[in-house]
Amino acid sequence: MSLCFAYYCSGHGFGHATRVSAFASYLLTLEDPPTVHIVSSAPIRVFSTSVALGALYRNADIDPVILQPLAYRVDRQKSIDVLQSFLNKKEQKLEEEIRWLQEIKADCVLSDAAFLAFLAAHRARLPSVLITNFTFDSIYSLLSASFVDQSQHDRLLATQGYFSQGPVEPDVPISEETLVPLVQQIFDGYRHADMLYRLPGAIPIPSFATSPELPATRWIDPIGRSFKSNVVSHLIQNPHTYTLHASIPFSSSHSGAPPTTKPMPRNVRLAPLLVRLPNDGIYTAEGRARFLSSIGIPEHRHDPAITKILIVSFGGQIFHKPSRSRTPSRSASPNRTPPEQETSSRPNGFSSELSSELHSLSRGNSLKKAGQVFSPGHIHIPGAPAPAAMPSPSVPTFATIPPTPTFPNDGFPNGDAPPAVLDDLDVRSLMLPDASWIAVVCGVADSQEWRSKRNGVHASGTGSTEDDDDLPEGFYIAPRDVYMPDLMAAGDVLLGKLGYGTVSECVDSCTPFVYVSRPLFVEEHGLRLYLMREGVGVEMTREAYEAGEWASAVADAWRAGAKRKLERRAGKHAPDRRAQGLQMARDLVAWVNEWADKVQLD
Repeated sequence: MSLCFAYYCSGHGFGHATRVSAFASYLLTLEDPPTVHIVSSAPIRVFSTSVALGALYRNADIDPVILQPLAYRVDRQKSIDVLQSFLNKKEQKLEEEIRWLQEIKADCVLSDAAFLAFLAAHRARLPSVLITNFTFDSIYSLLSASFVDQSQHDRLLATQGYFSQGPVEPDVPISEETLVPLVQQIFDGYRHADMLYRLPGAIPIPSFATSPELPATRWIDPIGRSFKSNVVSHLIQNPHTYTLHASIPFSSSHSGAPPTTKPMPRNVRLAPLLVRLPNDGIYTAEGRARFLSSIGIPEHRHDPAITKILIVSFGGQIFHKPSRSRTPSRSASPNRTPPEQETSSRPNGFSSELSSELHSLSRGNSLKKAGQVFSPGHIHIPGAPAPAAMPSPSVPTFATIPPTPTFPNDGFPNGDAPPAVLDDLDVRSLMLPDASWIAVVCGVADSQEWRSKRNGVHASGTGSTEDDDDLPEGFYIAPRDVYMPDLMAAGDVLLGKLGYGTVSECVDSCTPFVYVSRPLFVEEHGLRLYLMREGVGVEMTREAYEAGEWASAVADAWRAGAKRKLERRAGKHAPDRRAQGLQMARDLVAWVNEWADKVQLD
């Protein structure tokens, strides 16, 4: 008789969903596939690959979230308020989950990385497995860090009241007195897990190994803003050498009887990279051309020996369409003269507004709109990576990731405009290394207007006219349902922010990664170490990103990663991820069966 798994997935971001869907798919393609129930507050469409294979989906609020009023900043106090509210309802939620686990006759609980799942599994007397690269007790414990996660420009906006709900709350660390009891409840939940599959790019998992201990502030060098040497040493050791916290026995089913020892000791296993895989043929010339044509890249831009592609994929941001005087129209057809062959460029006003937009790209959407100079139309970038399967009708936007605002006046506080109006060529020289590069912006709102612009034609079938001026030459808008693993394969460098889903797809495709750091996300430290070992990562400062000064970092990333990227396209550095995932699925099934056999013997 096949097994039944309940697979809990945090709704905090795309990384959890993409790897849960990937591993659920491996389970469902085994010789004797189990039943897999996915439980998450993330929408069903991000699990579409596994659902298409038979996974059952249930929407439930099973974990709290970290709140980000600004794209690079955590709102510490509001995040704690959300956590406290969730913990106040913990017992009620546990009762609901226990009843549901009994109804579906679950054999095992998997979780990435919702701690509530392990408490429910324990009370239901079921084995449970944590599959993750980090746990949220570490994330929340860093909210007591003394450093301030706020740039100079953020502080300027906050003090001058540019946010519609009043000034942004200052970035004040949470006191240990408040934080420790709350983090302890999360830690206790993870302590009830029976096995850990530790994914690549991991940070310490304190609920399994006895050292390093919480809080995560102890793991980080405050000067270098990186893991201390003892933490790095811990992460590179074989987990079999760790001293683990003991298993927590089941409570007795009979009043007054002693607790029941679990049939198997806790253990930690290394998991392979769980990552979405590109479609067959993307590394062939025909497959590449077909894919690039499908996302609106003209034919003369298809040859990787001539054109390099920068992928821009940031969570929760908006590139606004400028409202301005139009210049004479240009054809958007593939026969348009490449920009490197143009003899002059037109100061169309876009560049100065883009410059101001870049200052606002990292910020929330609650700025006042008095005197705004942008039209209602915009390009919405809801998150990276893109949907979990191809194709998907739309991309979910998580409430924890804010959209980008518009600034009043000319895009700067107090109306301070940039010193000069740049033309398209100036924008390209700031943002792209040279004229051989183009940029593909991901996560676009899929309106008819932008579909027309992306395809270079209007609904009538004629060439694009004034809408074609809304982006600088060489910038293209990807379809909102673009399949990111294929785009990663076709692209040459990615610009984004660190997260498991994006890092895993960069590593698999050997795509160099230019990233903007978020200091209060301790998960980033493990992902950086992974990039150092398995890929190429180049950090860009917030200030350089917001100023649109991308070219230097993009060029550095390409120089460091070009050889490996070209070798990947030639068929090298291509481990069989599918075989690795299937083997992990077989090992998990064997472990659950061994657990059940020992329970019967007892």
